[in-house]
Amino acid sequence: MKSILAYFSHPLLKIPLLAGLITGVLCFVYFLALYALGVPALGNVRVLDYGIHIIMLVGTVWYYRKNIGQGHMHLWEGLTIGYVLNTAAALLTGWLIYLFVSYVDPAVWVEYVANSRKLLLEGKKQIVDQFGPETFNEQWAKVTSMQPGVLLPDELTKKTALAVLPVLIISLIFRKQDYSVLNP
Repeated sequence: MKSILAYFSHPLLKIPLLAGLITGVLCFVYFLALYALGVPALGNVRVLDYGIHIIMLVGTVWYYRKNIGQGHMHLWEGLTIGYVLNTAAALLTGWLIYLFVSYVDPAVWVEYVANSRKLLLEGKKQIVDQFGPETFNEQWAKVTSMQPGVLLPDELTKKTALAVLPVLIISLIFRKQDYSVLNP
């Protein structure tokens, strides 16, 4: 057990994990704010919470470079920080939202499924024209039988897909290596 704790006490994992947990809580607070305002909390407006991820990512990479790397940071360190932070935040956000829609207010999930059905019906003609009625029927069956458990992998998949470019760009911007070993 001590070896596991020692492994996660390394700054390259500890700092982005803590920042990821903070990011996950902030994203859940954003979800709750949407819920309190009466906006569909599981709708497309919630995607804007990725801005919280980016702000926290920039802050964490900057902090790591300044305080741990003494002004230096390799690209791979920035990438590691970005993906650890993003994954921890997405997992925590997904679990908190899942617990909320399962135990606090299942009406949020019911509204999400109803909106998904409505959206699918609005695009029925296009789907049938492009892919055929079988594809529409498959999609309809998936949407109709969705359970809240789909939220966790969905959150993780979306946030991972959204993270690729920002993590790379932020890591490249904050990258600064010590090349003094190359000079004779």
